[in-house]
Amino acid sequence: MPVASVVKVWIPALLALTALASSCDPTRLGMALDAAPGESPQEVALALQGTWLREYEQDGVRARRVLTLGPNHLFRESVRAVDARGAVLEQEHEGNWFYDGTNLKRKYTSMDGKPPSRLRPPFVTVQIAFESRNAFLGTDNLRGHQVRYRRVPPETRP
Repeated sequence: MPVASVVKVWIPALLALTALASSCDPTRLGMALDAAPGESPQEVALALQGTWLREYEQDGVRARRVLTLGPNHLFRESVRAVDARGAVLEQEHEGNWFYDGTNLKRKYTSMDGKPPSRLRPPFVTVQIAFESRNAFLGTDNLRGHQVRYRRVPPETRP
């Protein structure tokens, strides 16, 4: 094939195909995206809204924490822990949350129905790294541990 026909036919065809592919919005086609949100703090804060589940086992205790981050920057956390003997502990916590561009911060205003100590109000800060749109890893740099949350339906119980 002569070089002139490659330039006249194939290069414009490739450019048109590239332009078409870059303007395709898979969500309009009904395809789900499993990607992390964009980089702006506003996009991340929007992506954080919803219900998240954290499951873990430590020292013979299995725990489930359901964390709901509301659009009004209020959160609710429901906890259910079961020890090796089968004893169950359930708690409900509430407070305010915000995302500062790096960290998800939660200030507790109610701990199991009671106001927290005024001398030392509970405050949790974790650095966020999205693994996908439906999962993130939070690193607590102060305490030196990581927590993993995955998105779940709003009706999920701990």
